[in-house]
Amino acid sequence: MIFSRTARLAALAALPAALTLGVAGPASAAEGDAHQIDLKQLSDSGASGTAFLSVEGNDLTVKVEAEGLTPNSPHAQHLHGSTEGKDFACPTPDADKDGDGIISTPEGIPSYGDIMISLTTKGDTSKDSGLAVDRFPKADADGNLSYERTIEVSDAVAEHIKDLHIVQHGIDDNGNGKYDADAGKSPLDPKLPLEATAPATCGMVKGAAIGSMPVGGVETGGGSTGGVESQGMIAAGGVGLVGAAGALVLARRRTRVER
Repeated sequence: MIFSRTARLAALAALPAALTLGVAGPASAAEGDAHQIDLKQLSDSGASGTAFLSVEGNDLTVKVEAEGLTPNSPHAQHLHGSTEGKDFACPTPDADKDGDGIISTPEGIPSYGDIMISLTTKGDTSKDSGLAVDRFPKADADGNLSYERTIEVSDAVAEHIKDLHIVQHGIDDNGNGKYDADAGKSPLDPKLPLEATAPATCGMVKGAAIGSMPVGGVETGGGSTGGVESQGMIAAGGVGLVGAAGALVLARRRTRVER
């Protein structure tokens, strides 16, 4: 039986409540924590989606259903934020400091923070894989993207999952169905088009509080903010950056990967 994309999204949205049922008393991350994220467009990308995060001990399961992305292209995606008490949020239009209508990665980082987890399809998930082009999910010919992976995370990430959020990269500003340089070069690497590196969607955990924005840049706990995403792009060297659970598992294409 083939489910429609709407059915898959509905099943995904139902998961947090379903998995929360039956948990007696206050639930810590180690006992089971489930959260939904609505992915909303940035820079009028036209992309949107729903993500689901569940934590069991140090196992984080991430499920994403997105649409309106650049077709037939890989899309870097990450969990951003902080596990050290810093509050970050998805960028507002005011983040577009140069007024070109596109929030670039350097313009977005002060709002959404550094990479905590790279949502790759296999292998390493650290920020060192922030733009491992060959290991990020690819949108299909209609711009739809499905992703699922269970990742082992640190105690800090498991305990602060509500403080993190998802950013997906890769836009099609001129609507020609691919990444090109019509909108200019990427500020991360002039060999890359801006479209390939610009954030396309961002979403925060529902119910997460937004506190004061950090002053004086992003605290990463391990170096400068420009390093991870910039170095990843340069290393890529090309435009390539380019349920409840049961029903969802049967309904959608799953990305199976090695943990």
